Amino acid sequence: MLLNVAFVAFKEALDADLAAAGFDDIGTSFGYVFRLLAQGPCNLSELAMQLGMSSPGALKVVDDMVAKGYVARSADADDRRVKRLELTERGHAALGWARSFHDKYEQALVQRLGMRQVAAARKLLEAMAASHAERNGRLPRPA
Repeated sequence: MLLNVAFVAFKEALDADLAAAGFDDIGTSFGYVFRLLAQGPCNLSELAMQLGMSSPGALKVVDDMVAKGYVARSADADDRRVKRLELTERGHAALGWARSFHDKYEQALVQRLGMRQVAAARKLLEAMAASHAERNGRLPRPA
């Protein structure tokens, strides 16, 4: 329960910071898509599989991101029926802003709690995520 409360507090602060920077239209699952597409373009089926979602569910998120200018579709070089998804300049800018916020948030925690406690918390969270990935072959599905 405490972990969920902490996540909600972090997410609210992130959303407010992004909104102040002009990214006030980011949907709940956008962050997961940003992170995956930052690794390189992929098609909808690949994205859905990596997110642990159905293709129709992933399509709904992608359509919203395309409409808001964060993701672009382009024809696949090998198969014209397949559309490649990639971050736009706006998508990269939003991701960069969010990553900067993550760094500032963690540094504020270091100032408040000390590096040792923050490093221990990070290690615990990384272990929890790794344990889930080992059991399920992927990180947890976005809520």
